[in-house]
Parts: sequence; C-alpha cells; structure tokens
Amino acid sequence: MSALTVDDLKKLLAETAGEDDSVDLAGELDTPFVDLGYDSLALLETAAVLQQRYGIALTEETVGRLGTPRELLDEVNTTPATA
Repeated sequence: MSALTVDDLKKLLAETAGEDDSVDLAGELDTPFVDLGYDSLALLETAAVLQQRYGIALTEETVGRLGTPRELLDEVNTTPATA
C-alpha cells in the first residue's frame, strides 16, 4: 500500500464520523480529535475501516493514545499492513 495522504485521511474521517454534525473537517492536522468533534467510537470505526480496506491493524490502545489527525496519519503510514 502506498502512504495514506492527508486527503485520503480527511475522506476516511468524514465517512466514519457518524451522524454528528458538529464534526469539523476543516481543522488543522494538529487539532485534537475532541476539538474536531470526533469521539472514541468514531475513531475505533476509523481503525476498523483502515484494517478492512488497507490491512492496517491498529489496537484499541493505539487508537486511544492518538490525539490528533497527524498522529493517526503518522501511525498508519508507519504500521506495516498485514496480509
């Protein structure tokens, strides 16, 4: 898999944000997820989609410590895909 781009991440986050209209995708990559309107369930859903589509398996613990979109992007791009 090639590296996940910022645009890829924004699309994925928009898709997995749920029905919460308060989610703000216009935020900077260093804006904390809580300030963007993402809750832990949305982030776990994002992790599930990453595993399903790209073979990138992030543990619940890893997802829990990722505070910003930049941290998520860095984690995804440094975690090897599984077969």
